Amino acid sequence: MTAKSAAAAARATVYGYPRQGRNRELKKAIEGYWKGRVDADALRATATELRRTNWRQLAETGIHEVPTGGFSYYDHVLDTSVMVGAIPERHRAAVEADALDGYFAMARGTQDAAPLEMTKWFDTNYHYLVPELGPDTAFTADSTKQVAELGQALALGLTARPVLVGPVTYLLLAKPAPGVGADFDPLTLLDRLLPVYAEVLADLRTAGAEWVQLDEPALVQDRTPAELNAAARAYRDLGGLTERPKLLAASYFDRLGDALPVLAKAPVEGLALDFTEAAAANLDALAAVGGLPGKRLVAGVVNGRNIWVDDLEKSLTTLGTLLGLADRVDVAASCSLLHVPLDATAERDIEPQILRWLAFARQKTAEIVTLAKGLGGGIDTIAAELAANRADLASRAGSALTHDPAVRVRTAAVTDADARRAQPYPERAAAQRAHLRLPLLPTTTIGSFPQTTELRTARADLRAGRIDSAGYEERIRAEIGEVISFQEKTGLDVLVHGEAERNDMVQYFAEQLIGYLATQHGWVQSYGTRYVRPPILAGDISRPEPMTVRWTTYAQSLTSKPVKGMLTGPVTMLAWSFVRDDQPLADTARQVALALRDEVNDLEAAGTSVIQVDEPALRETLPLRAGDHPEYLAWATEAFRLTTAGVRPDTQIHTHMCYAEFGDIVQAIDELDADVISLEAARSHMQVARELAEHRYPREAGPGVYDIHSPRVPGADEAAALLRKGLEAIPAERLWVNPDCGLKTRAWPETRSSLENLVTAARTVRTELSAS
Repeated sequence: MTAKSAAAAARATVYGYPRQGRNRELKKAIEGYWKGRVDADALRATATELRRTNWRQLAETGIHEVPTGGFSYYDHVLDTSVMVGAIPERHRAAVEADALDGYFAMARGTQDAAPLEMTKWFDTNYHYLVPELGPDTAFTADSTKQVAELGQALALGLTARPVLVGPVTYLLLAKPAPGVGADFDPLTLLDRLLPVYAEVLADLRTAGAEWVQLDEPALVQDRTPAELNAAARAYRDLGGLTERPKLLAASYFDRLGDALPVLAKAPVEGLALDFTEAAAANLDALAAVGGLPGKRLVAGVVNGRNIWVDDLEKSLTTLGTLLGLADRVDVAASCSLLHVPLDATAERDIEPQILRWLAFARQKTAEIVTLAKGLGGGIDTIAAELAANRADLASRAGSALTHDPAVRVRTAAVTDADARRAQPYPERAAAQRAHLRLPLLPTTTIGSFPQTTELRTARADLRAGRIDSAGYEERIRAEIGEVISFQEKTGLDVLVHGEAERNDMVQYFAEQLIGYLATQHGWVQSYGTRYVRPPILAGDISRPEPMTVRWTTYAQSLTSKPVKGMLTGPVTMLAWSFVRDDQPLADTARQVALALRDEVNDLEAAGTSVIQVDEPALRETLPLRAGDHPEYLAWATEAFRLTTAGVRPDTQIHTHMCYAEFGDIVQAIDELDADVISLEAARSHMQVARELAEHRYPREAGPGVYDIHSPRVPGADEAAALLRKGLEAIPAERLWVNPDCGLKTRAWPETRSSLENLVTAARTVRTELSAS
């Protein structure tokens, strides 16, 4: 096929789409089901209608091939575990009794059975449920969900392509099941898993699938020769099947590297690659292997993870270069649009001039369609779209929001000394012990307390004008008083004010910093029914006035115990925002760090002796390739120290991280130079405590003993057992007792019981230590 005919064949597609609905209908239906207000049939009806709406919108925009199979009640990796029959033994009876309730039991746990471990999906803020596998795992195919969703799309008269997590990525994401040795490698199960995939593919072919996409994002990470050989074997076997649809092997989030020739040579009909800036090397690598003669290439040129309008002319140049490298070139986003909000036109509070810079999922699909049209018909067919796009890009580049000279002068003046505490940790630790006078195994929480319906209603009433600022603040004062009183009665040692006034740990600060934009409807799924509205970091950052001092000092006035000041760290402010792409991340991080440094110093000046700067995103933002780690970790740890290094030695700096593979960044955790770190550990059975011990981490640490992402209440004995496990790795004089994460999403009854049990466990173990 000539380049001209390849261009004419260009079509538009996407790999996935936001699941929640315009008004988060899915979240509301699922949570209603959990509470008994919505039955299973009503929940399924809501899901069916949301899928129908999504596919029709895609088709009406001009998307030629809609994705199916990615719609999920909780998580697509958990869906894959169901598809291949990898059900943990502790949940098998529940799944057999009721598939839907058993599914949610795996995701959330029950009082009798812990949920699957949850961690971050590569370097995104989406969380997936980690498959648990062992040498005795017996896979069985269940293609019910995939076949049903394909059938629904085909019945609407649409061209549809099922999208599945690929077998190699599925196994590489898995962990040994509880009770299985840590040295067990799930990838050894590949030959057992492939026949199950073959059966699912055959079922989809029978149901009418022409193409099936198998996502293999794990192959953009550094992979051993054995892992690459496993990928080659997997796609040799699947490609060699006689009863199957055409196969599209897909990768995203980074460059494929050594895995690219493996997939390019595999007997599959197509390859989907990321061609955005993060994966620009894919273009040269594809040319180096001779392209994809006789195959389909789906080119991810529109960034599926940010919200900025695409540079259409730049993307067209890339697409034009690709025309000679494949039999057919189609246009797509770089990854599933699950990671961006649904529709920018719903935003009414963003200035129209700035709104022109933004592209959410619906706008990105329009960009993809425009690019496919231009690739197939020539740039004259999209001349008006290109002119409007050039104007939008110029508007953003020339805006005063994106360039504040005062911020840039201050950032340029930062020195190495500004990012170092004046005293070494041992001196600081002695000063803090003398000042704070905390007991052995001090107890605390991570920061947030339940965000009740009353609090959310109060915020809504304030926005709607139904109450004034005075009435709202009175409600916040009352809530803080209740939180402080509960903590004192329970016996916690270091208290928090509960964050009643905060809508979100990033958005709350973004709304008070110059350079950020907030959305009203920009919801993105974080996990399950937890949706967040990432703010948009659009320009140079500065802090016009204190953000947390008033409420922290009010809380401190209610108690003689120390109350932590609570801030979100600079890396997390970037990771959980949509960040500007017109300057290096390191420069943006330094701007945010300086704004937060001002807040830390003001908290200390107001009498706050313990200040927690949360960095849960430090690990998730780690680049996927090891060669890119040192540069990232250098600026990320510097940004944290720049935030915290200006305080006195007796001011104790805490940080917090959760739901990530901490073993990859233990050295960086050390380099943060925080006095105390609290970490998620309950679901992973104190794995992080062992990792800290192996690293000889010299500071204080609180590996969590209460999994806050599950509604189950751990007993005091269970918390004590986890605490004893922690003591096997961390000396008692450096061990703190705390939950895994903030309590915002929990209800008050389970929060009370869990924290009472946590304090009881700490007292029990203290007694044991004093008697030994």
